Amino acid sequence: MPELIDMEIFARVVTSGSMSGAAREMSLSPAVISKRIQRLEDSLGCRLLQRTTRQINLTEAGQGYYDRVIAILSSVEEAKNFVTTRNVAASGTLRVTAPTSFGRMHLAPHLSKFLDQHPDLRFNLELTDVYLDLISEGFDLAIRIGELEDSSLVARRLSGNHRFICAAPTYLQEHGEPQTLDDLASHICLASSAQDVWRLEGPDGPINHRVYSFVQTNSSEVVREMVMSGVGIALRSSWDVGPELRDGKLKVILPQYIASRHVAIHAIYPSRRFLPVKVRAFIDFLADLYGPQPYWDDGLGDILAAAGQAEVTAAG
Repeated sequence: MPELIDMEIFARVVTSGSMSGAAREMSLSPAVISKRIQRLEDSLGCRLLQRTTRQINLTEAGQGYYDRVIAILSSVEEAKNFVTTRNVAASGTLRVTAPTSFGRMHLAPHLSKFLDQHPDLRFNLELTDVYLDLISEGFDLAIRIGELEDSSLVARRLSGNHRFICAAPTYLQEHGEPQTLDDLASHICLASSAQDVWRLEGPDGPINHRVYSFVQTNSSEVVREMVMSGVGIALRSSWDVGPELRDGKLKVILPQYIASRHVAIHAIYPSRRFLPVKVRAFIDFLADLYGPQPYWDDGLGDILAAAGQAEVTAAG
């Protein structure tokens, strides 16, 4: 902003008492200082300084202009300090949106630790299974689980997402255990409206298996509770039903089919350029918290090993 630079040069000339003094302070030549003062006076249409061979004095207009310029430059410096300070420490309000179940289970329990690390930060978390528009809705960050489509947004992978076709033992005792994907047509399958196609990888490679769900719902949590209570078969993530798989309350069926490896847990944000410290801090926090082997997969070694073998078979 040339006007602000000229204002700063003018103020430096006044405070130093000479063109040469201002030139030394600003690492400019006296000729440049003189030229910029002349340009400023021309743009204002009045003389600001009375120059003699020995000293420089303010005109009446110059004095009034100086008083106001000092206030402007002070405000600019204050604004700069406000921003740079915020870029050093996480502060302000961080607005995040995340899937309902994941946010309740794997964000909310850890927020206290994160906020203890950043006491000047306020947190606004909106849980929804609908993909909200970050820009128009004013969110700093979104947690998304799935296969990412091409987008102008930036994504950072936080963790893989292991998903298994599973059912409660009570359901399998009553209805039998399917041996092939085609057998699922005679079983009660459960899926939310956003998960009516199961993207799987099996012995013959990737396959999209369309599910005709017994229940129509927009809630993944409803599906979870129904599969737990023995109503039907569902495709669930280890972050969602890990304890139930470990305890035998759910059983993996058709282990030769695993969910697509391209499905993962991501942090989505608008731009890498000038990424706010508060956003970077939360992304780094989650990446450290989950990592390549997230805590919710603890104790699932045998199940993951079987899934890994299925993955090798599909890849081969």
